[in-house]
Amino acid sequence: MGIMLHSAFSMSGLLDPQSVIAGAGAWGLVVVCAIVFAETGLLIGFFLPGDTLLFFTGVLAFSGVISQPLWLVIPAIVLSAVLGDQMGYFIGRKSGPRIFERRESGLFSIKSVERTQGFFDRFGPAAVTVARFVPVVRTFAPVAAGVGKMPRRLFTTFNVLGGVIWSTLVILLGFGLAHIPGVTDFAAKYIDVVLIGIVILSVVPILIRAIAARRKSISASAN
Repeated sequence: MGIMLHSAFSMSGLLDPQSVIAGAGAWGLVVVCAIVFAETGLLIGFFLPGDTLLFFTGVLAFSGVISQPLWLVIPAIVLSAVLGDQMGYFIGRKSGPRIFERRESGLFSIKSVERTQGFFDRFGPAAVTVARFVPVVRTFAPVAAGVGKMPRRLFTTFNVLGGVIWSTLVILLGFGLAHIPGVTDFAAKYIDVVLIGIVILSVVPILIRAIAARRKSISASAN
């Protein structure tokens, strides 16, 4: 197992999700869960291939490279995603200011949290869910929630919702397209476009409500 994990996590192949999963053999699902957790739980998600990893998890579950059935694969990854965000929230709550306020620039800086906080200002607590579909923001959203002292119960609610929606949609997208000859290669090439479409469908209703609430607030202030 040690050799498999070392090979799977080597930087030369880490950004190739299909190779990561296939190279892990019988431990493929374990590797996927570890990477999904690390994206937010260990604050290293800005270079991990989270979305494409889940897509190819669905593809390889169909082909049998991942031997476990979907009814086990999806809950295992959902749990890893939720626990990762909870860990990120805990880091932000307990150590966020000490970790991030030491630097003015770079990924691990207060500016990273401030940019993510702007995401929260736009979408409210639902940003925890929406952030799942946005690389880099996905890494820092739970930290920003912790630094901002979002109530734990509220964070956990949107965290679980985001973990379920993100994991299930992307995995099932890969699993479903794997049934169609030739479509898998096309989807793999344009996975970013597909995921942007998912983000738009997720964000637009929230954005409409936010704009309506802002207009109502401005109108109330004017009166």
